[in-house]
Amino acid sequence: MKKALILGGGIAGVAAAIAFRKKGFEVELVSERDYLFIYPISIWIPLGTVAFKDVLMPLSALAGKHGFSLTIDKVIALDGRQKTVTFEKGGLRQAQPIVVVALGASKLKPEGIEHTFSICGKPEESLLLKKKIEELVARGNGKIAFGFGGNPKDPSGVRGGPAFELFFNLHHHLKKLGIRNRFEMTFFAPMADPGARMGKKALSALYGMFKANNFKAHYGKKICRFEPDGIVFEDQSKLQSDLTMFIAAGDGHETVQASNLPQNDAGFIRIDNFCRIEGISGWYAAGDVAALDGPDWKAKQGHLAELMARNAACNASIEHLSQKGEMKGYQEHLNILCVMDMGDGAGFVYKNSIRELFIPMPVVGHWLKKGWGYYYKLSKMWL
Repeated sequence: MKKALILGGGIAGVAAAIAFRKKGFEVELVSERDYLFIYPISIWIPLGTVAFKDVLMPLSALAGKHGFSLTIDKVIALDGRQKTVTFEKGGLRQAQPIVVVALGASKLKPEGIEHTFSICGKPEESLLLKKKIEELVARGNGKIAFGFGGNPKDPSGVRGGPAFELFFNLHHHLKKLGIRNRFEMTFFAPMADPGARMGKKALSALYGMFKANNFKAHYGKKICRFEPDGIVFEDQSKLQSDLTMFIAAGDGHETVQASNLPQNDAGFIRIDNFCRIEGISGWYAAGDVAALDGPDWKAKQGHLAELMARNAACNASIEHLSQKGEMKGYQEHLNILCVMDMGDGAGFVYKNSIRELFIPMPVVGHWLKKGWGYYYKLSKMWL
């Protein structure tokens, strides 16, 4: 049985481990955490709607269910020429015939980032954000600023959706407590129209919701630095804030950037349409670690990461196990798809090269998003 080594225990890595097992490979998954953290539903941790443990899936349970082996270790070096992987605890190892790099992305680190909280950083950061929100609620007033940044070297690494979702959820939470009018809530971003890649319909709906809920907006100015009490912009103006939640743009994973793997200007791994790493036979990349080719509005999302992982398994089985089938590309499936939760409803967002949709879903949308979380966990264990 041909072996496959999957590097990374996130959404792409887990999907790859399951898909490669289904194709008949012997699979080893290596992850520095012993659990899968489901980022799309982590937006509710800071508000106490879900517990931290409810957003986790033990990788040992997934390994037992699907029959892959699990190693808890950190990848510290990759060599595409020698086809070796170096681990923090396991040391240097000659890689298996098939390798899937699914390590995710690193984050840009603007000056003063330590003065902010993030919903898309390390999982534990969601608990720090929860504590800060509880402190502000106990105080009963304050200035709140939420935002996200971009990577000019690769705009597809942006993560704006979770920022909007948590922003709306916090608004709903404060309304339920009867103290929303005591807080000034501002959304900020360096781009002129944050959320524009979702399409004109979604952007128009966002602007309408901002106006209806008395949100302030601070757009179109480059962020100079973060300070303990706010954000300083390139013109030296300052947005005062008692709580700053900021999602930095994705950057190439630091281990990839230090490697000889082919990379774009931002340090993401260059792949072809079939998720094969350029120039390295048997090596694939899936998810946020990979550089995407496609339209300007393309974005790295979880459903695309899973599709890339499944495609890599399909293509590897054809090329390396001589199984029948057609090679599968990811580019024809590029789209933006999300249910943007708002606490008391949601908006369904879809965009591809042909059409774009934004469908308001009062009340039911929130439960649809909740339902997706249950479905995701059940599907990984039973399908």
